[in-house]
Amino acid sequence: MNLAVIFQAIINGISIGFVYSIVALGLTLIWGTMRIINFAHGDFLMMGMYATFWIFMLIKIDPLLSCLLIVMPVSFGAGLLYYRVILKHILKREVITQILATFGVGIILQSIAMFFWKPDYRIIRGNILSGTFRFVGISIGIPQFVTSIICIIAMLALFYFLNRTKTGLAIRATTLNKEAAALVGINIENIYYLVVGIGISLVGLAGNLLTNYYYVFPNVGMSFALFAYVIIVLGGLGSVKGALAGGLILGIVTSLTGAFLNPAFKYIAVFLVYLMVVVIKPEGLGGR
Repeated sequence: MNLAVIFQAIINGISIGFVYSIVALGLTLIWGTMRIINFAHGDFLMMGMYATFWIFMLIKIDPLLSCLLIVMPVSFGAGLLYYRVILKHILKREVITQILATFGVGIILQSIAMFFWKPDYRIIRGNILSGTFRFVGISIGIPQFVTSIICIIAMLALFYFLNRTKTGLAIRATTLNKEAAALVGINIENIYYLVVGIGISLVGLAGNLLTNYYYVFPNVGMSFALFAYVIIVLGGLGSVKGALAGGLILGIVTSLTGAFLNPAFKYIAVFLVYLMVVVIKPEGLGGR
């Protein structure tokens, strides 16, 4: 067995694992606070990718610049609108209503993308992040490397926000006990708005970063969303640290599977790992 191939696969897995973690962080934040699974999560990622692509094609703003200037703020606003129009009205409804409503939003977003941009695969050419460099015999793509660094910064910023700021502590209090949080004066409605905004802005960030090296098409969000659902259960429902660990594990597993078996087997490998963790530690890696 070639060690260089193993190390290369691990590095590749870590780089995509950080993206999986960012996607899952937004999902687990919404679930942990509101107890609702956003089945449109992957489609918001897809819209973030299309937004980044067309911003680059039409007004020549590189994805690296449009990330903080346009895509994340717009994604945050989309999250606020999403909560106001859809999520607010289904929070206290039956689970099946929540599933159908959020799944329906995802179908609508996919249909919009299909109508306007067709099922064509598109990719950005000529962006700032391109090329590769070698380190101790391992090839590392510059877009993937920078994406990993930005993901790490975003995660650290989120951890700091949740653990060191008054608003972040209010979110954590709402997650732990909504009724008690309301009794001490926390505005639960505002927390919900903020959490959905942050969750969608994180998935918008992931979409923006992926556009540097990944094809854009209407169904691109499906596999990322599927992995995100697995990650939040694998890492422990509502656990931010578990989402990070779960994303890295899935990234490495899928990369090693593609390197030594066949990329078509990556879903099998992911769910085998998931089943093993659920059997051994049902509460997830981040659970107690």
